[in-house]
Amino acid sequence: MAINTSRVYIRHRERKYELKLEDTILTAFQGLSEQKFRLGLNVLGILIGCAAVTGLVSITQGLSVEVSGQLEMFGPNNVMVIPFEIRQGRGLVGEGFNWRDITILEKIPNVKRMAPIIANKFGTYTIRGDTYMANMFGVTPVYFDIYSSFEVAEGRTLIQADQGAIVIGHLISQPKGEEEPLIDVGDRMTFNFYVGSEQKEATFRVVGILEEVGGTFGSEDDKSVMLSFRDAQTIFETGSTVDFVALQVDKMENVDLVVDEIKEKFEDRVMVMSFDMIQEQVGQVIGTIEAVLGGIAAISLLVAGVSIINTMTISVMERTREIGILKALGSKSTEVLLLFISEATITGVLGGILGAALGFAMGVVVGDYIGLPVSVTYDLGLAVVLFAVLTSVIAGLYPSWQAANLHPVEALRYE
Repeated sequence: MAINTSRVYIRHRERKYELKLEDTILTAFQGLSEQKFRLGLNVLGILIGCAAVTGLVSITQGLSVEVSGQLEMFGPNNVMVIPFEIRQGRGLVGEGFNWRDITILEKIPNVKRMAPIIANKFGTYTIRGDTYMANMFGVTPVYFDIYSSFEVAEGRTLIQADQGAIVIGHLISQPKGEEEPLIDVGDRMTFNFYVGSEQKEATFRVVGILEEVGGTFGSEDDKSVMLSFRDAQTIFETGSTVDFVALQVDKMENVDLVVDEIKEKFEDRVMVMSFDMIQEQVGQVIGTIEAVLGGIAAISLLVAGVSIINTMTISVMERTREIGILKALGSKSTEVLLLFISEATITGVLGGILGAALGFAMGVVVGDYIGLPVSVTYDLGLAVVLFAVLTSVIAGLYPSWQAANLHPVEALRYE
C-alpha cells in the first residue's frame, strides 16, 4: 500500500514535531479533496436535511408573520362575542343572540361601541357570463367604526338611511385574473340567495369598494359584501336573531375586564375572542406546526450523521498508516483528533450553507405558488448551519477518537 505523505504538513517547533492549527485545517481540506465522492455524499445528506428544515421553517415563520399582520386588522381594543351553548351529545350549538342579549352587552361598563352582525350567509352573482360566490354580512354603520382598519378605496361606507346599498370587497369589484375592475361605485348588482329551500333574488347599488386586504386569510374579506342590517334581516328572514356581536372597548387596559364581565353574565353560552386571545391561540398552533415540521425534517440530518460516521470510519481505516507516520513523527493524539474533527466540521459547514440557501430558495418558490410569504432571516440560516456543523462533529467524534487512539507501531504495520 503506497503511503501518501504529500498532504501531511509538519513543522519543527522546539525540537518536537507538531501540527499547527493552520496545518491541521490545510491537511483536512486536502484530505477531503482526495475523497471527493465520499465528501459529496456526506454534503448531499447534510444539504437535504438542512434544505428541508430551512424550507419548512421559513414557510411556517412566514405564515406566523402574515397571521400577525392580519390580526392587527382585528384591532387590539376589539372583542368578538359568539353565541353558543354546550349541549350533551351535540357539542357546541349556536342559537344566536336575541335583542335582550344585545342590550345586556351594550350596558357592560367600558364598552365604547357595539355592532350586531348577521353572518354565515352566501349569495351568487354573475358578471359577463361568469358566476361568483360572495360572503354576505348584515352590518350597521357602527361596524365600520369598530373595524376602522378596513379602508375605503372608492365611495363610502354604509349610513343609517341606506336601503338596497352595499359595500363590496376588492375581489368582488375586480376578480382575480382581471386587469381592470368589473364593478364600480354606482353600479347595480343582482344576487341570488337560498333561504331555507326558497330561492330569492335581490338587487343592490354599490356605494363603496374597500381597499384590498390581500394575504392568504385576507382574501376572504376581499370576497365579502356588507349590506345594511335591516336589509339582511328582511332577505334572510333572521327576525331578532344575531349571529355575532362586535364590541369596541374604550381603553386597551379594560379589554380583560370586559371579557370577564361578558363571561360572568353569559356563563357557558358564549365564546369571547379578544386580540390577545386569538394571537395566543394562533401562536400555539403555528408553533406546534413549526416544531413538528422541523422535527420531521431534522430526521434526515440524523440519517446524514449516520452516513458521516460510516464514511469517516472507513477513512480512518484507509489512512491508518498515515496516522501512524504522524504519531511517529511526534504528533499528539489531540492533534490527530482535531484533524478528523476539522474534516467533519468542513463537511457540516459546506452542507449547512448549501442546504440553507437551497431551503430558502425552495421556500420562496413554494410560497409564491401557494400565495404565502416566506420569512428569509439570517438567524434561521445561521441556526441551520450551526445545527449541521454540530450534527457533523457529533457524528465524527467516534471515528476521530478511534484515529487518535491508534498506536503508532500498530498503525505502521497495518496493511
